[in-house]
Amino acid sequence: MPPLPLKTTPFPLLLFLFIVFLAAPAISDPNDESCLSSLRSSLTDPTNSLTNWTAPNFADPCDGFDSHLQGATCNNGRIYKLSLSGLSLRGTVSGGLGNCSNLQSLDLSGNEIGGSIPIELRYLVNLAVLNLSSNQLTGSIPPELSLCTYLNIIDLHNNQLTGTIPPELGLLSRLSAFDVSNNRLSGPIPTSLGNRSGNLPRFNASSFEGNKDLYGYPLDEGKGKGLSLVAIVGIGLGSGVLSLVVSCTVVCVWLRVTERRRAMEEEGKIGQLMPDY
Repeated sequence: MPPLPLKTTPFPLLLFLFIVFLAAPAISDPNDESCLSSLRSSLTDPTNSLTNWTAPNFADPCDGFDSHLQGATCNNGRIYKLSLSGLSLRGTVSGGLGNCSNLQSLDLSGNEIGGSIPIELRYLVNLAVLNLSSNQLTGSIPPELSLCTYLNIIDLHNNQLTGTIPPELGLLSRLSAFDVSNNRLSGPIPTSLGNRSGNLPRFNASSFEGNKDLYGYPLDEGKGKGLSLVAIVGIGLGSGVLSLVVSCTVVCVWLRVTERRRAMEEEGKIGQLMPDY
């Protein structure tokens, strides 16, 4: 029995299906919708710059590489860039941003955003650029940012951040720009950031200036430490010597007064024993 001939799909049909596939809109991701909705809820917009940040656009934010949202850029139906700089925005940075798992660049610089940096940013595993500079952020820098292994840029300058610089950030091998200047940070600069070696860039003093209690290379060694160890020892020794001198002086004066009093008493006794002439 001869083999049955294989049925083949006509070429025009294949071409039609291919065109339909290309023309089909990318399906939006529900995580992006949650992310965008959460961010909008956490921000106030006094200049009405985010008028198109509405629920219908959150559900379908992308049109190819373009977005229906101010400051957003898409890639294959996903939000991959948010740039909302210089819009006088207030409020806080929402932890819901962690749901934008395809996000590669987040720029909220030049606003009036307060509150802390949410640790949920650690879920942005594709993030390469984080710019939260020139806001009113408080609290500490979360060490969890070191989990965003693709980070190339961390810019947090001109805020009110406190605490120490997490040494874990030195583990970010792709980090090429780092700026935490003009905050209220304290403690030593991690050697993994201030004195990097090999092919890794070394961040200069301008990345750390403006934090009066921050010290270590590449800042002046004594900067932020207060008094040096030598000065502290010197003051301690000086105080000890001064205390000893004062104590000795007091003792000497007391001995001289006591001795004089005894002499006067003895002189009085001798005068009583002397006959009258």
